[in-house]
Amino acid sequence: MFSVSAGALILRVVSDSQRGRAQSLYNGGFIAGGVAGPAFGGALIAISPRAPFFIYSGLLIAAGTVSLIYLHESRLGAKVEKASEERALTIREALQIKPYLYSLFLAFLGSWVLFGMRSSILPLFVVEDLGASASIVGLSFTIALIAQGSVMVRAGKYSDKNGRKPVILIGFTIVMAALMLLVFATNIYFYFAAMIVMGLGAGFAASAGAIVGDVIKGKSGKVYAFWQMSGDAGMMVGPVLLGFISDYFSYRAAIAVSAAVFSLAIIAALRIPETNTARLGDSQKPQLNEG
Repeated sequence: MFSVSAGALILRVVSDSQRGRAQSLYNGGFIAGGVAGPAFGGALIAISPRAPFFIYSGLLIAAGTVSLIYLHESRLGAKVEKASEERALTIREALQIKPYLYSLFLAFLGSWVLFGMRSSILPLFVVEDLGASASIVGLSFTIALIAQGSVMVRAGKYSDKNGRKPVILIGFTIVMAALMLLVFATNIYFYFAAMIVMGLGAGFAASAGAIVGDVIKGKSGKVYAFWQMSGDAGMMVGPVLLGFISDYFSYRAAIAVSAAVFSLAIIAALRIPETNTARLGDSQKPQLNEG
């Protein structure tokens, strides 16, 4: 609930010329929490296994308090209904816009690899196939997140200036290269290199979310939620299918299948129309029933 509403709010309050950077900073907050949370929580376990849960609860209360105070209409400005204001797109209407359809496909495949595969079979591949320890898995994930965060804001700025399509294509191509490195990884050094490359690719690929904001102009939480559900579907389907392949063949075969499926994302990135209206002009804004 909070991720959908927060993401939709970010897309609504920023202009077209800031949407890529805003999306990157928003995602960067999750990255920072993903790096700092486990490290801080691990230290607290030395005090008590229950301690991280108390700290987490306190932080959630703080976040809720900030939302109640600083996201109230009295601070943001009351909503003003205007006859000339564009109405919110429905999901059915959004599905008629080609860039949005491509963004759903990219969200599905991106989540399949960057969340589904990475959190399910990759740790098992490192421990059972490469013979490394669980601490190596945690360290590699942290390094990948740092690499992702290091390029995220630059990638968002580049997408605001030069368009969404080139940034998305760069990101998904880099992730594809990381998958190929993983397929042929035979030691932890090769694996670490692949994870760094994957983190860099994910940093660029995160700009794909700005496409949704360009299409809906920040005015439809339902359309944004449907896009996020497409990513959730990738996180569900990916691990189940890859787990089946791993059981009957190998972890390396499952990664190879992910690479083969992910190649479709490169094709989609090549075909997706540009949506950055700040760069194209509103006259070229993606329309309903477009191609």
